[in-house]
Amino acid sequence: MANGLSTNGLSTNGLSTNGLSTNGLSTNGLSTNGLAATSFTAWFNGNASVSYSDMVMKYVVACALPAGQTRVWTNPTTGVTYTWPGRLGLATAWAQGAAATVAEQQRLSACLAAHVNKLGVSVPISVRGRDSTGAAIPVTSSEAADYSEKEACFFGNLFTGEGIYVGSDRTLKKDESTTRGCALSAKGAGEDTGCAPLQHVGTCASVCTRDATHSFWERCAINGVSYQALTTQLRPQDIYSCGDGVCQATESCGTGKTYDSCAFDCSTCGTRSRD
Repeated sequence: MANGLSTNGLSTNGLSTNGLSTNGLSTNGLSTNGLAATSFTAWFNGNASVSYSDMVMKYVVACALPAGQTRVWTNPTTGVTYTWPGRLGLATAWAQGAAATVAEQQRLSACLAAHVNKLGVSVPISVRGRDSTGAAIPVTSSEAADYSEKEACFFGNLFTGEGIYVGSDRTLKKDESTTRGCALSAKGAGEDTGCAPLQHVGTCASVCTRDATHSFWERCAINGVSYQALTTQLRPQDIYSCGDGVCQATESCGTGKTYDSCAFDCSTCGTRSRD
């Protein structure tokens, strides 16, 4: 059975509006015609690298198509064939070639944002929300148990340039940190998290409403616009604490007990760390 388990790793550059509005897919979708469009080939080969383009398409297809479906495309310039599997089924009509509806635009935008990791670290996440049929993305009992830490809500529209937003679903303690810094941040609303174009709006509770079962944030509103949202949850082991004996990439040397001055894990600055 399909579920919301996924692995993040999309760079923040992958959220550029150019990735969705000028690659030939915004109108033609992920149909054969869409992938065969000269504008798509020009976009794929015109980015900083084809590896970047491949990365963006990996997440676009995973978000749009349901599990069990794939899209295969051969680059007419290089002859290299790419295979991108579906996962969440958030934009199935668009995936078949129809123009993306506003709801599909919003769900797909939220999904891409949920998969961003500014440190380039792959972290498994559980994505909660509604798919293209309006049904809740299935969550197995084991997934619910393993991914028990609330993380964030994502919403916006990358197709229209309205912006893309994230809110925190829990508060990090001063000794805590995570490589999912674009999602779960100690910073407040409007503060720079280094994740542009993703904008931090503070807490999910301040801008969002939950579904009837209180399982996920269903809609979030900003600038007078209401968006379909997605919610993410993490495994407890993916939230680090100063004092666990490992100097994580998110921690810094120092003399204190906070993530940005963690003497126990990372030693005093200028001395050798414990790992």
